[in-house]
Amino acid sequence: MDAFLQAAACVMVAVILWIVLSKHGKEYALLLSLGACTLILLMMLRFMEPIVELLGQLQALGDIQPEWLNVMLKAVGIGLITEMGSLICSDTGNAALGKTLHILGTVAVLWLSIPLINSVIGLLQKILGDI
Repeated sequence: MDAFLQAAACVMVAVILWIVLSKHGKEYALLLSLGACTLILLMMLRFMEPIVELLGQLQALGDIQPEWLNVMLKAVGIGLITEMGSLICSDTGNAALGKTLHILGTVAVLWLSIPLINSVIGLLQKILGDI
């Protein structure tokens, strides 16, 4: 919980600094925003460690293929990066770039999911072939 409070405090400080810097130059405010977002994402890694451990336990218990968990974690990462980048684009007045980034993130997750979809298709073919 302390890590969350520290991250939240960093966000509040960054917002106040962004308000002050945006009056003097949007470039500096943008750099501050990028730096703060990067710092928060790095702080978020503390929360990911127990989640990855839990997924490893589930993988062992359920005999889940490790590739499937890797795809899931990568998809979550793509989603987080996409959302953060899109918000930064919107803050700078580039909403079209933010929407394009969302589309890119969606396509990237679909591309990443191709092996999973192929596995499901193979499983369905096996089941239907046994009937």
